[in-house]
Amino acid sequence: MADVISVSELNHYVKTLLDVNDGLFDLALRGEIANFVQNARSGHCYFSLRDEACSVKAVMFRTDARRLAFRPEEGMRVVVRCRATLYERDGAFQIYVNEMFPDGLGAAQLALEQLKARLEKEGLFDPTHKQPLPAYPKCIGVVTSKTGAALQDIRNVISRRWPSVRLLLCPVTVQGFEAARQIAAAIRTLDQSGRVDEIIVARGGGSREDLWVFNAEEIARAAFRCKTPLISAIGHEIDYTILDFVADQRAPTPSAAAELAVPDREEQRRIFENIEENIHKNIQKRLALCYNGLEQYNFLLEQNAPDKILQQYSSRLQQMQQAIQTQQKARMNGKNMQLQHAAALAASLDPYRVLARGYALVTDAKGKVCTVEQLQPEQTICVHSRQYQARCCVETVEEINESTQKL
Repeated sequence: MADVISVSELNHYVKTLLDVNDGLFDLALRGEIANFVQNARSGHCYFSLRDEACSVKAVMFRTDARRLAFRPEEGMRVVVRCRATLYERDGAFQIYVNEMFPDGLGAAQLALEQLKARLEKEGLFDPTHKQPLPAYPKCIGVVTSKTGAALQDIRNVISRRWPSVRLLLCPVTVQGFEAARQIAAAIRTLDQSGRVDEIIVARGGGSREDLWVFNAEEIARAAFRCKTPLISAIGHEIDYTILDFVADQRAPTPSAAAELAVPDREEQRRIFENIEENIHKNIQKRLALCYNGLEQYNFLLEQNAPDKILQQYSSRLQQMQQAIQTQQKARMNGKNMQLQHAAALAASLDPYRVLARGYALVTDAKGKVCTVEQLQPEQTICVHSRQYQARCCVETVEEINESTQKL
């Protein structure tokens, strides 16, 4: 008879058998989601994965669920990476899901649209967050496969357009389960290194499924957090991925990304030649303006030369001096004439000249000139002539009438 064991021992034994089986540790299962529930408090996801005949319970913990690029829905076909084991407490066989991907174009497109809407709502596509590309980069980081054609295209274009720039390759796998993690890590590594001026994330052309890895949320968030300007160059011109919307600049091909990343030396040479030509023209124009201005200043200087100004003022001074002298001479002549007239008038009134003509001057005893009307009888008077004087005594003073005057 077999040994009696407890239920716990049985469940533990079965769990151990499952856990030591390497084939059950890393599985890739395809199935349809059923009874999907996400616990609002813990964030863990609980669902069943089923096919046409069977189903298996599945758990996806919060840390893994947060990395989902889409929202799982009832009936959606998916591919999951998981491990199979036994939940000892309930004796339930179930799988623990680490990663989940949509299976089929319809479901994948739905997941892509869901992710785009969510990232756009969070502002990851906002143009205000996009950085300008450096005009003259010295070192460019490249995230791509080291064996792919994209790397060779980038090298060829950059060596032709701007050969002085250095390329720093961070090789990654560009498809498969590990690609998203490697690409996101490469972006962070180059950004944090401080050695590159811009980053190109590139992959050559391929099918839509080949390019699907660049729709991963992990890559989108790494690109958004990147402080270094980032160029997305995935596939061909008609191919768009989530990374194209998040990147600072989208290029239709890896070759186009290289053209965006560096300037064209031939174009720069033409620009410098045009600048040089414009500088020469401006210098010649300024010289002509300066020469014309100098001619004007020379003319003004000749017209206003100090010796000419001094000569003009000297001439004006001489004219003013002559005018003053002429005016003074005229005033002197006028004053002399006035003086002569006054002298002639004074001479005509000189009493001594009257005496010289035979007239006499009568004064009283005090020498005061007096008239006949002032004389009194017995008054002593003096009669003055030009050379003599006579002392007389007045006998009488008589009035002369017209008859006496005639006698």
